[in-house]
Amino acid sequence: MSNKLRIAVVGATGAVGESMLSILVENGFKDCTIHALASEKSLGKTVEFGKRFVAVEVLEDFDFSQADFALFSAGGGTSLKYVPRASAAGCTVIDNTSAFRQDDDIPLVVPEINADLLEGLEAGAIVANPNCSTIQMLVAIAPIHAVAGIERINVATYQSVSGAGRKGMEELARQTMDRLSFKDVVPSAFAQPIAFNAIPVIDTMQDNDYTREEMKLQWETSKILRDPAIGVNATAVRIPVFFGHSEAVHLETTRDISIAEVRELMHAAPGLELVEDLSPEAQVTAVTHAAGKDAVYVSRLRRDHTHPRGINLWVVGDNVRKGAALNAVQILKTMVGDKMSVET
Repeated sequence: MSNKLRIAVVGATGAVGESMLSILVENGFKDCTIHALASEKSLGKTVEFGKRFVAVEVLEDFDFSQADFALFSAGGGTSLKYVPRASAAGCTVIDNTSAFRQDDDIPLVVPEINADLLEGLEAGAIVANPNCSTIQMLVAIAPIHAVAGIERINVATYQSVSGAGRKGMEELARQTMDRLSFKDVVPSAFAQPIAFNAIPVIDTMQDNDYTREEMKLQWETSKILRDPAIGVNATAVRIPVFFGHSEAVHLETTRDISIAEVRELMHAAPGLELVEDLSPEAQVTAVTHAAGKDAVYVSRLRRDHTHPRGINLWVVGDNVRKGAALNAVQILKTMVGDKMSVET
């Protein structure tokens, strides 16, 4: 029997799955046994894993007892069907969908914030990866909450089309060319044209007139920060950017805290980069800072002049990397520790 760590990546041919494979290599897992899983239509394809190519296996036929860990990123329906199967086979699952995030018995983890929830988990455990928008917002504000508490958050997210997968990116590219060629634009991946536009609806509308994407920020923030009293008032907007989400965050703390202290907390926080330079060319953006990077970036940090304990900040992060694939790999790395192999 091999003593190499065995990892299955479910949804290996998708944008997040491909990113998971490359980030696994970057984080020291290049010698592990990799099972690249996808639907039957991907049979015969290969995916790149470091300097080698791995043949895609059919998810439906895979025996999860052949894997120690499985990273899922193939949609909520797929996770609901196959994650229990993997768990029952003794394979520990890190799920990137919304399927299990609100389950009280399943930890929802951002390693920089609540990695303690991973301690003592046994083989076959399920760990949920939060929504991309939640991850980058909480990496930025968790240091504030730990010291001064947060009562309320108003946040507007400006989310890239890669959040909708490959079809979203292809639609933006196609519509951009059509617009510039004075052709009619026909939306498919999104409800309205995305090229040169901003669409204030992401995911399905809920009974309270918020979208599900907006409510995820409320549900997940409360769970991860372990504070059900925090109020999160969100507006989620899709914009014509390929990679990287941006957020305008306005929060109100429970106790007084100076901006100088907030700066110190942010500079010390893992996974976070604060830019204090106020010049226009220094401000962090999805394109110039976040895309292709691991960190969450903050600029425009300032006191809210309308509220005595209000703080404003601008947050950007790569939604495919830190917002999905990297966070999952960080969870895996935390669970494995310094050991890059396990006895099987």
